[in-house]
Amino acid sequence: MSSFNSLRLNLKLAQRQILTPGLVQMVSVLVLNKLELREMVTQEIMENPVLEEILEEGSAPGEESGEREEPREKPSDEDVLKAGATDDPFEDIDFGSYFNDYLDPGYRTPQSETVELPSFENFLSNPTTLIDHLHWQLMIGNQPPELQSALDSILGNLNEDGYLVATLEEIRDSLASDSPAHEMDGMQALEEALRLVQECDPAGVGARNLQECLLLQLKGFRQEGGLAWKIVAEHLPLLENKDFSEIARLLKVEPDEVTAAVGLIRKLDPFPGQQHNKSQARWIEPDVFIVKSGEDYAAVFNEEEMPQVRMNQSYRRLMEPGESSREVRNYVKERYTSAVRFLKNIEQRKHTIVKVCEAVIGRQRDFLDYGVDYLKPMMIKDVAEQVQVHASTVSRAVAGKYAHTPQGVFELRYFFSEAVNGPSGSEMPLLILKRKVKKMIELEDKSNPLTDDHLARILNQQGIQVNRRTVAKYRSDMRIPSTHRRREK
Repeated sequence: MSSFNSLRLNLKLAQRQILTPGLVQMVSVLVLNKLELREMVTQEIMENPVLEEILEEGSAPGEESGEREEPREKPSDEDVLKAGATDDPFEDIDFGSYFNDYLDPGYRTPQSETVELPSFENFLSNPTTLIDHLHWQLMIGNQPPELQSALDSILGNLNEDGYLVATLEEIRDSLASDSPAHEMDGMQALEEALRLVQECDPAGVGARNLQECLLLQLKGFRQEGGLAWKIVAEHLPLLENKDFSEIARLLKVEPDEVTAAVGLIRKLDPFPGQQHNKSQARWIEPDVFIVKSGEDYAAVFNEEEMPQVRMNQSYRRLMEPGESSREVRNYVKERYTSAVRFLKNIEQRKHTIVKVCEAVIGRQRDFLDYGVDYLKPMMIKDVAEQVQVHASTVSRAVAGKYAHTPQGVFELRYFFSEAVNGPSGSEMPLLILKRKVKKMIELEDKSNPLTDDHLARILNQQGIQVNRRTVAKYRSDMRIPSTHRRREK
């Protein structure tokens, strides 16, 4: 009785952010570029019978230009529930026996059958990654099965440059404690697995640091114990600072011998894994054309080769009472709702991207007229306020989207850059400042390269307020070596 009295009914008011299916789809559509959206539209047409593609102006797939379409018969309940089109030429095919035949492994296609050839993209091979390349070598090497777990762990801890980014102790501790009893001791297995990986191509893979990477490659050149080997093994810091005379003094050899050995070392690859992890060329189609119209610029949405979609009105009658069963009406209603939502989201994507581009045009007129050096600082939040959307919406709208401009094709993100103090208190985009730093370093005297402090003083003389630490950060972001590493003696 006491337990019954302890029961209470409590009301709690709380706010929760719930993403509706429409909002989720809108976000998904917004982040797609033109090529990705084209694939999505094609897939949606295939999956939703209420949507149909307009092949020509005012014509649908079943129409011929200049000919009047015959009235369509009302789709049957069975046709609708199978998501089939009303005048589909495959309507009379017995799909049951068709799929049974093609799923029979002994079936052979009749020679009289017309087969649609696959797209040429299907013949393009996927790029081979570093891990794929190493797996193949280890597989044909017929490695003992008790090493398989250790080999997988080593390969799983290689970065894109081919370096092992975890210690053997860390890898051992991460392995499952319930490994098969027949496997070798954990550390012994890992050491043997690492040795096997380091014997693979490309030479230097599996190294734990730059020194080991270079030594592995010299070992492949049968240079163990040679002058180049000693320089890397004993005097790598001096090599990095290009202090060749000191190396010659310490190793008691002639400077010419050091120069020859350094020439061999320069042929080595400090990032061996990148041979199999190179970025593949991407096919880019601009989402927007920024064109000059009179004295002004306009953003024109690129809809070339984009499927034009409309609603198939033949299904609309099925939602009227008495025309079909409740099951069919509910199905058609759900498909219509999905189609309307999809079309609205595509239109919203177009509207958002165009509005963002119009804001870019208004702020980057000098860039469009004169080029990259006239780019102005521009923040996502400022454009978001102008377009009256959330900053995250602008971020999604520009991600992966490209604009064709009078100055070339640029990703929309390119136009957004934070500001630094420029000459006379004006603002300068960070991108332009980095270009200045890079240009000064390219023109420097290689025997007496500019220090970060010197670069900062030059920029301050030009009215750009930066300090040495900031310059060092920008130089590091651009992967430009330090002064000591750039010096040539």
